[in-house]
This record gives sequence, C-alpha cells and structure tokens, in this order.
Amino acid sequence: MKVLFVPHANRAHLHIMAPLAWALRTAGHEVRIASQPEIADAIMAAGFVPTEVGQVRTAMPDFYPGRRADEAQPIVMAPGERQEMPLQQDLSRDGALEKLSRASWGFALFSTEAMIADLVDLIRAWQPDLVLWDSMVYAAPVAAKVCGVAQARIMMGPDAITQLRQATRDEGDPLRDWLAPVLEGYGSRFDEDVAVGQWSIDPMPPWQWRPEGPHFVPIRPIPFNPPARIPDWLRQPQERPRVCLTLGESHRNGRGTEAPTSDLLDAVSGIDAEVIATFNAKQLATVDRLPSNVRVVDFVPLSVLLPTCSAVVHHGGAGTFSTALDCAVPQLIIPGTHWGFQWWGPVAHANGLQQQGAGRFVADADHLTKEALAEDLALVLKDPSFRENSERLRREITGVPTPNDIIPVLEKLTREYGAGPTTS
Repeated sequence: MKVLFVPHANRAHLHIMAPLAWALRTAGHEVRIASQPEIADAIMAAGFVPTEVGQVRTAMPDFYPGRRADEAQPIVMAPGERQEMPLQQDLSRDGALEKLSRASWGFALFSTEAMIADLVDLIRAWQPDLVLWDSMVYAAPVAAKVCGVAQARIMMGPDAITQLRQATRDEGDPLRDWLAPVLEGYGSRFDEDVAVGQWSIDPMPPWQWRPEGPHFVPIRPIPFNPPARIPDWLRQPQERPRVCLTLGESHRNGRGTEAPTSDLLDAVSGIDAEVIATFNAKQLATVDRLPSNVRVVDFVPLSVLLPTCSAVVHHGGAGTFSTALDCAVPQLIIPGTHWGFQWWGPVAHANGLQQQGAGRFVADADHLTKEALAEDLALVLKDPSFRENSERLRREITGVPTPNDIIPVLEKLTREYGAGPTTS
C-alpha cells in the first residue's frame, strides 16, 4: 500500500515518525513524507525524498493571542518554595475551553489554507491508501477526509485534545469551529475522525496517563538521530558520573518559554559530575563563563550520549523522553513555562516517571530555582533506585510492539477504514 506521512515542521517530530516510515518501507510499502519546506533537509537526512506543502514560515508564531512571547516577562530563577507537581489529568479541571481555544489557534497557524490545498492535490494525484499525521498537523486529516482516505494520528505526547474536548462538550468546540467551514469549502463535513484520527498510533509508555475513548495502537518508540559524527571524548573512559543537560530540538532558537541557559548551567556547576550541555551559540549568548565541570557541544546523538550518563536534565520533549527511557537513564524534567507547555507532554512524562521512581519533576521554567535542580540532581545521582527503576521501565518498554510488529495491524485498519481516494 501507499502511505503518506505528514509531520509537523519540526525535526524532533519527524524523528519520532521515521522508524515507522522505514518499517513500512522495508516491508515493501511505498512511503512519502510531506511537510512544510523548513524540514525538507531533515527529511532527506532521514533517508526520504520530501514533498513540500504549504509555505515557508518566516518566524515562529506566538503561542496564543493572550500571551505574546514579546510581552512575557523574563524568567529568573530565584529562591522560593518547591512547586507541587501538576498532574496531566487535572489539565481540564479549570479553563478547559480557553486552553482548547489556544491549542486550536496554534494548530491553525501551521495548517494553513495553502498547506491543506497542497495536501488535497497531492493525495488526489498520488492516491495513498493511508495518511499518518502528526497529532499537531490538522491539515492532514482534513485533506484525507476530503479525499476519502484512511488516516491516523501519530501521538507526540498525551492526548490532551481529547481530554479538553471531553471537558468542553457543553461549552463549545473551537476545533470544530475552525475545521468545519474549511471542510465545507471542499464539500465535506467535520466528524470526530477529523479531530482524533480514525485510530491513533501511540508511542507513549503504557503507564502514562491517557484519556479514555480513542482507539490507541501502542508502538515501541525507537530512538532516531540525524547523521552525525561521534566525538572522540565520548569513546574515552569516564573518570566520574556524567549528566546530560539539554533542551532538545524544539527550544534551540529560544522562545522565551524555557529556563535560561545561564541559570541552568549555574545550577549544575556544583555537582560532582561531568555535565554535557547540548546548547548552540544562540542558547549560549547570555552565558558569561562556563562552569569547570561543563562541556558544551552543539549536537551529539542522544542515543549514543545517554548510555554513558547517570542522569539527563531536559525539557520533557517526547524525543528526549523516549530516548532516555530506551537508554534506562533517570530523568529530571523542567518543562517550559506553565502557561505555555502544561499540556503538550512534559507534565505527563514527569508524572509517570516520578510515580515509577525513575525520575523527578523539578519545576516549570517559571517556578524553577537553582536549589530545586541541584537538590533533585544530587538525589538522583546518589540513590541507586532511580537507575534500577529506569532499567525496569526499559525492560517493560521492550515488550511493546515495534514498528515492524504493527505493520499487519496498520494494513488491517487501512482496509477497514479506507474508502478509496477520489480522483477529482
């Protein structure tokens, strides 16, 4: 069969999809990847020929109109009380309609009319049997619906959209308000499949909280890194514990929502460990001096670095989270600002890790203190139970079906849901 992948214009999201794309290709299926031009090079580096849809974005949009990035106050780490860990299941308790409105607005910024039109033309011309879409890219299910093609989400974190929509049934549905008129323009209608996929491929671990309702197909996350050379120092014997400090791919350009690089480096300066910080020049612009225990590298594949580490401090992104799970490394999670990132995954990842004894929720970026990070990092490095529980979680995740294992499931579901693409 023919399978079209539609990732978000973000390399980290593409890398989560890539192992499944290759599993389908090596099983004999035809695979194409369509996305906005920003990640065309990354698609080629992953071994596929990109099909560009939509237009190049000249700037990263603000998250939502009520809190413009240029109006946000600088984040400053200062002594204070420890933040109580928020819970993913509490996301919809207060202001669910406002949160869903923000999310829908953000989705609309990326799934432009031009992108939807290009995807409709591509599907009609190539006639795929299945469209697999990043859970943030609604242009894909709209185009699949218009063309009568089977489609499924690939989750990038917890299913917060289902969670929020279930909580706002009696108040309204901003997602429907946005997508229904778009579909009507193509002579089609909005339904629940457009909102949540006909089914959802879920690479999140089985112990992570998720709402009831959607049809989830579990898949084992397989770390995927772009081409890179391994530095010589990574092959040399270690003299002391190693800690990775990273904000992942999504935060390398800085959007005013992550903890300041200089403060993070200051917080780890006193630990008896070698700290590998994966920061680029822009992230280091405000750093006056590097602590003596810190080595900065612009990029090193986490799948190679993390097996040498005793802990990883990161923002809670799905790629870093899954790679650390696969490498059995204890995790300390510092999500971006609570107002900006409370539902995209870091909170749910931190909830599960802390409950499983394999990591710590340190604080949101706007609640973080140097003392909190230093205290949690010292605890994780000293207490062997964090490593033991991380190894247990890795053993458990190896029992989840791999991308190769779920190919027959995808073939079966495609036959059940596919009505066949239109040609005009």
